[in-house]
Amino acid sequence: MSKELATRLHSASIRLLRGLRREDAAAGLSAPRLSALSVVVFAGPLSLAELAAAEQVKPPTMSRIVDALEAAGLVVRGAKPGDRRSIRIEATMEGRRVLEEGRARRVRALLERLEALSEEEQAALARGVALLERIAG
Repeated sequence: MSKELATRLHSASIRLLRGLRREDAAAGLSAPRLSALSVVVFAGPLSLAELAAAEQVKPPTMSRIVDALEAAGLVVRGAKPGDRRSIRIEATMEGRRVLEEGRARRVRALLERLEALSEEEQAALARGVALLERIAG
């Protein structure tokens, strides 16, 4: 049962996230740029190497992504306090706004799907979410 459950959960999670990702087109950013911006907003400020590692890409690739985000006014580069040689990437207020609006669009799309469920199904899903949060760490 566990392997079957894990397989079904994996597939359902991917389908759900792909469906919600359609909402990201309104942000006007590519998926890699939006993903990097999300990491900077929620885990930043970060060095380019830290951001590249978090996104599992090479630093030159991340440098191009950060250049584009910086040109769009969504992130800024600045010296780390106490070490001017170390550059940190930080989200701007506009970057945070873009990300928060994207999250709100995805949540609204998910809410529409949840509203199609009965109260009993929503309660069962709420219990499932609690378990997912537990296994997600």
